[in-house]
Amino acid sequence: MSNDALALWCRVREQVGWASAATSLSAPVRPAVDGLAAWLDGPVRHRDPARADRLLTAMALSRAAASRGEPLAPALLDDWQKLVLGVPDVRLRQGDAFAKGGRERYGLTPHTWQDFAACLRQSADPSMPLPARAARAYLDIAFFHPYPDGNARLALLALAHVLEVEGVRLDEVGPLRTTRYADDAAGALDLAALVSALIRAAHCRATTGPH
Repeated sequence: MSNDALALWCRVREQVGWASAATSLSAPVRPAVDGLAAWLDGPVRHRDPARADRLLTAMALSRAAASRGEPLAPALLDDWQKLVLGVPDVRLRQGDAFAKGGRERYGLTPHTWQDFAACLRQSADPSMPLPARAARAYLDIAFFHPYPDGNARLALLALAHVLEVEGVRLDEVGPLRTTRYADDAAGALDLAALVSALIRAAHCRATTGPH
């Protein structure tokens, strides 16, 4: 049996120096280009128009929740995931899950979903830099792998939601779409740094125009 990637992630999560992702950020950021919507209406729609429509609907729902200041929570994710998958109901996985061709196994214990809910609550912790909170939420969904399908799509929505609650949108999200590994602490911090860089770039382009 392969190592439990979720257990590895939970250890790595506590070791990462998330606070080092701190940077001088300006909020709100409302760029001329809505990066998430553009990605869904572009590359995603080109591959699968129905998937794009479902994700845009889920994005709208997540933004409505953000406008009310609602932090990430399992009930919110359930609502979005129904739209992401186009199904009337979703359930948390009932056993181990696998990804990356079976190379990563995400275990399931009696306390997995309690731990997951606690991690989601930390996405609203104001003592942590915003880019770190958004990146960590993305990785939490990737490695807790709460649903049998659609977790990567949901992770991107969650990252965007954490930013949206703070009034921040990105004008590009493509760089976020790359493979991540549960045992890669440096990669986790790199994702937080990437989110920070994308926020700064979006703010710069929104205030000065494209170069």
